[in-house]
Amino acid sequence: QEAIVPLLKDWENFYVIMGAAAAALTALTFVTITLVAGVRQQRKDDKTIAAFSTPTVVHFGAALFITATLSAPWQVLWLPGLLLGVAGLGGIGYVIIVLRRTLRQNGYQPVLEDWVWHIILPFGAYTALVVATIVLPGNPVFTLFVVGAVTILLLFIGIHNSWDGVTYITSGNLQTENKSQD
Repeated sequence: QEAIVPLLKDWENFYVIMGAAAAALTALTFVTITLVAGVRQQRKDDKTIAAFSTPTVVHFGAALFITATLSAPWQVLWLPGLLLGVAGLGGIGYVIIVLRRTLRQNGYQPVLEDWVWHIILPFGAYTALVVATIVLPGNPVFTLFVVGAVTILLLFIGIHNSWDGVTYITSGNLQTENKSQD
């Protein structure tokens, strides 16, 4: 157990960078949603927003939680492993909720890219987090690389989905404005 502190210390810069990125991107997502609030009110597609925009904030929040958890000064390995395992299980459950929301909304017809980025990749990331926490006591070095990869994947999922959502909302708004000018 004494080897844990130096092992986590080696990851300090990585988690500071990832945590700052997750926090900044979460804030930027809130700003973006606020700026396009008028479009949302015009479309009245709350189910679509819940299926596609809300999960983005959750994934950024999960990345921030992972970084905060592994940046804490732990003296034992099982406690952060337990927290990350519970977070991974919660993430899997949330992806199932997102799947249900996606199937129930009727404001947008998802394409393959949407299924990959909104369901498959997040499910894989959270599943990898759960598996990593199970393997953590026996192989902490490898596990920390897996958890690092999960953190990066969640950030990229959030970045992709934010960009996808913003371009969809703004292009839809431009089409509405162009039709009204005709």
